[in-house]
Amino acid sequence: MATQNDKLDFSQPENTLSAIGAAERQKLFPRNDYSPESAQYSATSPDAMSTGDEQGRGTGNFLDIYNDNAGTKTDIAERKEDIKINRYNQYKPYYV
Repeated sequence: MATQNDKLDFSQPENTLSAIGAAERQKLFPRNDYSPESAQYSATSPDAMSTGDEQGRGTGNFLDIYNDNAGTKTDIAERKEDIKINRYNQYKPYYV
């Protein structure tokens, strides 16, 4: 199988649409908490953690699937409603 050794050039010619796109991106990044330059967002970021609000879903622990506190406020409430009618849970798993 042949390999491609030359670098691909994805640059665009200067045109009106590219200029409008660049200007719009510059307007949107100040509203974004995590701009490409900062790279602050991670699995343990405050906005990624499940703290009882509608933003975070994770716990920061790898594959933490049986944590009742994981998810947004809505996720936690829905899980509690589903447990009322579901006979299988972490203590009584469904085996195939």
